[in-house]
Amino acid sequence: MRKFLIANLLTIALVAPSTAQAPLPPVPAPQAVPRPAPATKAPYAPQALLPGGIVMPLYPAGSPYLNAKRVNEAEVYTMDPVVPGRVQRIVNIHNPSIEVHLAGGGNNTGTAIILAPGGGHSTLVVGLEGADPVPYFFQFGINTIILRNRLRSSGYEPKTDGVYDIQQAIRLVRANAAQWRIDPRKIGVLGFSAGAELTMASAIQYPEFNAKNAAPTDPLAAVSARPDFVGSIYPGPSLFTPTWTSKNGVPPIPKDTPPSFIAGAGWQDKVHAVWADEYFSAMLNAGIPNVEMHIYARGAHGNGLAYRDFTAEGTWQDRFIHWMRDLGFFGKPGVETLAAQDVDAFVKQPAKP
Repeated sequence: MRKFLIANLLTIALVAPSTAQAPLPPVPAPQAVPRPAPATKAPYAPQALLPGGIVMPLYPAGSPYLNAKRVNEAEVYTMDPVVPGRVQRIVNIHNPSIEVHLAGGGNNTGTAIILAPGGGHSTLVVGLEGADPVPYFFQFGINTIILRNRLRSSGYEPKTDGVYDIQQAIRLVRANAAQWRIDPRKIGVLGFSAGAELTMASAIQYPEFNAKNAAPTDPLAAVSARPDFVGSIYPGPSLFTPTWTSKNGVPPIPKDTPPSFIAGAGWQDKVHAVWADEYFSAMLNAGIPNVEMHIYARGAHGNGLAYRDFTAEGTWQDRFIHWMRDLGFFGKPGVETLAAQDVDAFVKQPAKP
């Protein structure tokens, strides 16, 4: 017993800090923390959330799409309380924008994904569903663009203003595709929850937006707002939801509607699964090629790319990557995708009597 006590005392003496030990130096403050720009008399200047981001407002100053009375107001950030420098959410968006992050030179596929974060149209979850996916898609050679669209909480209507923002984002990326080494026929959208509502609308409403913005004075007049593929993750209600169609009718589905990938949970997120199924059924019944849906037995709403305790829903992003690969979006820039070939073949089919 005595030997045991002596051994323990020696151990304590070896590991216990000396009362004369100097204090540890203070931990430095985090560097390069994103901050909103100050409000000025000019239109607000959106700031990059991640290093190297190319930030561009969607509309030129004075555009009729903008609220001239509020376009100079500063965005409001909510920072992550645990991770220094990580912006969780943004509100008060009056000068909507895109933030472009380019793929590496050695493995650039030319494919670009415009990320539309969710947040119930009251806030924009730019951390979980905007900034966090950027490095994930980078490893596959995919260029990513974070969309900051206007919100209902700031007085805008998602079914119009929000959809206009994602359609304008598609045109803006396509217009700059050459200098960013992006293939103009490989530009798609990926939305989460409320952001998925915008992506689903962009799949079918691009003809109207193209026609509305075809004036010779518009520098993007000749650039199409059609996405080349659409991702809809745990989506909100689409334009095929009965509450919408009962008042507005069933929207037309263009024959060249792009392929869609849809994912979510069933039992534990039933309402979003029902909305997903309504959109999927409309695409399937219209014969649109390459529409794929995964409704997992268990899961939860939100969480972006999280593995969700390693439940099946936590692998939706793997299924999405496989779907993109199958449709040719991982090929070399300039090589026509299988998705484009299937759409072209479907468009050429004679109309059913």
